[in-house]
Amino acid sequence: MANREIQTDSVKITNGNLEIPAYLAMPVGVESAPGIVVLQEIFGVNSHIRDVTERFAKEGYVAIAPALFHRQAPGFETGYTPEDIQVGKKYKEQTHAEELLSDIKASIDYLISQTPAKTDAIGCIGFCFGGHVAYLAATLPDIAAVASFYGAGITTMTPGGGEPTIRRTKDIRGGKTLYAFFGMEDASIPAEQVDQIEDALNKHQVLHRIFRYEGADHGFFCDQRASYNKAAAFDAWDQVKQLFRQELR
Repeated sequence: MANREIQTDSVKITNGNLEIPAYLAMPVGVESAPGIVVLQEIFGVNSHIRDVTERFAKEGYVAIAPALFHRQAPGFETGYTPEDIQVGKKYKEQTHAEELLSDIKASIDYLISQTPAKTDAIGCIGFCFGGHVAYLAATLPDIAAVASFYGAGITTMTPGGGEPTIRRTKDIRGGKTLYAFFGMEDASIPAEQVDQIEDALNKHQVLHRIFRYEGADHGFFCDQRASYNKAAAFDAWDQVKQLFRQELR
């Protein structure tokens, strides 16, 4: 496992007249590297998301985690209690797909203009709410590869209303690859919805792999949650590293 020396910083991303707080991590002394946009759960850019961002930097990537709730609750981050979940869901319900995509595009522009990130090697990963948003982000031309973890609602809704996000699968173009990870004990994403996502990716000829983990629940990748599943998390991390090694050169 790579374990490079890294540097981290809290930065501001400009998006029009808005400033998006973000957490940035990169290897020390790197002149050119692939970039990764890390998309938060409903709990904000908390210690878990910062840890994931740092893990990518240790692997040699320039990684940035923008605060997706900056319009609703600047500086928000929280834990995993039932009360925290309700607050996070409230902010999630106030988001809009086009605003989220605009923020991700601004994050990509920041990586390209302000860091050593390569212009043609940008990936995206998201968890929970961020997993859904990562599926949306796959439609952006600047994104070369996407890892979507347990993104609930892809088949049934889109942030802010309108046709479900799955209807945008046709807009995932340019030969990019999407990996999607699901726990088969996740009540928020029934198995038939996972099948619908796979069917849509097949129909629109999107390069993809679907990973179904038996015995794993929602949030299985997060080692700070009661639903953490070590075996599934370790395998998923290996798959993600393989994806980005292959697609972000």
